[in-house]
Amino acid sequence: MNYNSYRRKTNTVAVGKISIGGTNPIAIQSMLNTDSHDAAACLKQALELQKVGCDIIRLAIPDLSCAKTIAVLKDSGVTVPLVADIHFDYRIALEAVAAGVDKIRINPGNIGAEDRVRAVVRACREKHVPIRIGVNSGSVEKHILQKFGAVCPQALAESALYHAKILEQCDFDQIVLSAKASDVRTTVLANEILAQQCSYPLHLGVTEAGTAHSGMLKSAAGIGALLTHGIGDTIRVSLTADPKQEVLEAQMLLRALECSTRPQINLVSCPTCGRTQIPLIEMVGEFERRMDDCCIAHPIRVAMMGCVVNGPGEAREADIGIAGGKDEALLFCRGEPLYKVPAARAVDALIDEINHRFGTSKADKHD
Repeated sequence: MNYNSYRRKTNTVAVGKISIGGTNPIAIQSMLNTDSHDAAACLKQALELQKVGCDIIRLAIPDLSCAKTIAVLKDSGVTVPLVADIHFDYRIALEAVAAGVDKIRINPGNIGAEDRVRAVVRACREKHVPIRIGVNSGSVEKHILQKFGAVCPQALAESALYHAKILEQCDFDQIVLSAKASDVRTTVLANEILAQQCSYPLHLGVTEAGTAHSGMLKSAAGIGALLTHGIGDTIRVSLTADPKQEVLEAQMLLRALECSTRPQINLVSCPTCGRTQIPLIEMVGEFERRMDDCCIAHPIRVAMMGCVVNGPGEAREADIGIAGGKDEALLFCRGEPLYKVPAARAVDALIDEINHRFGTSKADKHD
């Protein structure tokens, strides 16, 4: 089912060349973990993220001098929209906007007097730079904590809307909201509240999720729960790991939820049992390693099933797949049998059929 068919209706916000919200594809974000004073290191990592398919890159701008790094990235081949992560000092926001940043992440209630907020809003409006309000369990305002007694989903949502109201009072509506916690349930419930109470695009993530393995599990649970209910317009899988892995894991998550508009393969495979008479585990591993050999024009679902019980019957919704027999595999397409091949040739035959039936050229894939 197409994500837009059950997606929450939101405003559309332009972030450089990327539009988020509305019916636009879910954008994948990551964040540089290099020293923002080291423009060369930031450039190297930004280009790596761009290469693996990151849609939006955020970088910390802790002081005025770091804003120069934004201009360096822009002038050195980084075409992905950049987001400046700013806390407290409104002058850094102004400098980042002047340097050409595509979006700023700042909480207006934390930057002081109204004239400072209006100065930031004025600069953003002139340069068509949206503002992301990002709240987490450590940033909730004292008056909101006193109201609720502790950090909770209601407190996170109210904090985000409190900052949004400040921008609304300045007649500014190019806003993206995020409400994150390291607790999955708190994150999910906070975003459900925001989804009910505003029409701003929502950036999803479980903050401080953890290592590559545990962090991905938390992110899949939290982000996945929201996306399956049509909530979410951009995502970040926050990991204590190489930022490139965040992007790859996010791509896998969108593929698993069939929320991606990229030409990617959603691979489904059975867990095997005593009926399996082909080396399915090894075959699935081989196919996954060789998926880049499939030059597809649009997202497809590929099924690899161990026996005729699971396929093509149970896998009839797959676009194409194989079902194991005794040392052989039946290729099928949308529930209809094609032909049988020896198990040793099944992966080769599957890739050939994918490229023949759903393919584009290698040149088109890498344009």
